[in-house]
Amino acid sequence: MLSRIAESLFWIGRYLQRSEYTARILDTHIQLVNEAPDMDTNEVLQALMHVMDQPVTVNDGEVSVEAILGTLAYDAFNPSSTDGALLAARENARRAREVISTELWETLNTTRLTIEAINQQPYRSAHEHFVWIRERVAMAKGIIDSATSRDDSWNFLVLGMAIESADMTARLVLTQTELGERGPSWVTLLRSCNAYEAYIRAVGGLGDDRQIAAFLLRDQLFPRSILSSLSTCDEMLISLEGQQSSLYSRTIALSDARNALGSARALLAFTEFDELLAQLPEFMEQVERACSKASDAIRVRYFPTGSLAEWMGETL
Repeated sequence: MLSRIAESLFWIGRYLQRSEYTARILDTHIQLVNEAPDMDTNEVLQALMHVMDQPVTVNDGEVSVEAILGTLAYDAFNPSSTDGALLAARENARRAREVISTELWETLNTTRLTIEAINQQPYRSAHEHFVWIRERVAMAKGIIDSATSRDDSWNFLVLGMAIESADMTARLVLTQTELGERGPSWVTLLRSCNAYEAYIRAVGGLGDDRQIAAFLLRDQLFPRSILSSLSTCDEMLISLEGQQSSLYSRTIALSDARNALGSARALLAFTEFDELLAQLPEFMEQVERACSKASDAIRVRYFPTGSLAEWMGETL
């Protein structure tokens, strides 16, 4: 496979996951602001800015919902916004047109055209827009799952989604631990990760903050938990490296990406849980650094273009 095709597939996965996570996070936090007038609105929105690591215009230190939506939802040229990430996924799909299915291309292209129409004549509420974003991403991911051979194309797509999932969940947990009772609750985090119903079934009830943290960090069966996402990354990297033989042969040829992600997995899986909770901010920062380092290592190993890929967008 050509490196430019592999890189495009990797970023299709990342951008799809980023758009969905961003839509869920924004929807949950903005509903929280609207439904809890006694909460410190500015602090919640500042926390949201921190989660997304995006600069948002503030007036006299105050962050408005409109500024958040303008930057993290409707900005078509920001690949970290809901709309911008979907447009970036579509642009990468165009570059990888010869290996993706026609249905996936048509889904992403139709999404782009609809975003253009919405930008010209807005008619949805923010909540309706986020629901639509989630539906479009779910459709694209469903096509990927059902119509992609489990070859290198699949590995790069899933690898991108898994790294983005681990990074976004770590960002949410880190913000929660830093704000404590001043910020959104752990239940809000569950809803932001689309994990609420899965958690209720796994635990048999609402449980407490400790159980929620354990579910988001360590649950092996829930695909959006950090440990499960990192395990999926490792599986995809093993497949890409073609090392299907013995455990010994795999361990002596670990890539930099696997080393970075493996260190984060080991910390989550084998650290005593009380110690993990006591040092949660440090551990989540390590997960974020591991995802960034792994992404750089994957670029060097599989996308040796000599420069970082930059999505410029199309005229809207």
